[in-house]
Amino acid sequence: MSVKPTGKETLLAETFVALADTLVDDFDVIDTLTTLVARTIAVLGAEEAGILLAGPEGDLHVVAASSEAARLLELLQLQTSQGPCLDCVASGRPVHGDDLSTSSRWPKFAPVAAEAGFLSVTAIPLRLRDRVIGGLNMFMAEPAEVGDDYLRTAQALAAVATIAILQDQAVRDAQRIAAQLQGALDSRTTIEQAKGMLAERAGVDMDEAFNRLRRYSRDANVRLTALAAKVVGGDLPVEVKCALLSSRRSPAGRATTN
Repeated sequence: MSVKPTGKETLLAETFVALADTLVDDFDVIDTLTTLVARTIAVLGAEEAGILLAGPEGDLHVVAASSEAARLLELLQLQTSQGPCLDCVASGRPVHGDDLSTSSRWPKFAPVAAEAGFLSVTAIPLRLRDRVIGGLNMFMAEPAEVGDDYLRTAQALAAVATIAILQDQAVRDAQRIAAQLQGALDSRTTIEQAKGMLAERAGVDMDEAFNRLRRYSRDANVRLTALAAKVVGGDLPVEVKCALLSSRRSPAGRATTN
């Protein structure tokens, strides 16, 4: 007997492939979340969907919506500080409202959503283990209850997108750290070159040359790396050159390397 997948099973598999495909270079978070919104509607049968994502300070922002109506409902939650997505992000658990026309749970959100034609809503956290970075909202036109299979499917979709986002952040953090490390290495190379040049010209050892550079940078309130770069580049003002060669202290607070 042959078993053929249903249309929704095929679409779900294609959705996972599409989301997993973002785990490569040139990752575009907005495009990925827009894909998640569109595929969520197709797979789970919601009329509209939207996503709130936490910024660096933890505040939520609308980053994807299937329509202007969905975007406005997401904004309404932020403006009123209440709604299913906010509860979902705060708890890290799915939140469902099965009939917004009679619900008193979100008094500022539910009536507006119902008036806009959305009577049921499900919010799924964008979560990886204990870390929650946002929420996926699904709006339905009719009152509806959702089962465990529905929630598991929605959470699986959200999880793949979350992994993609967090991987992108990890890559960016790694690149930033690598750039900082490379900058420190480059700075140290410049300082070593400046030490050698000053030691030779002033007739002192390398330790004394470094002490002179460091002392002058502190007295003149200039960065040590910037001072070293000017020594290596040979474009020091005469008074700075004389101070370093004779180990004179610079005038307090005067940045004489500019």
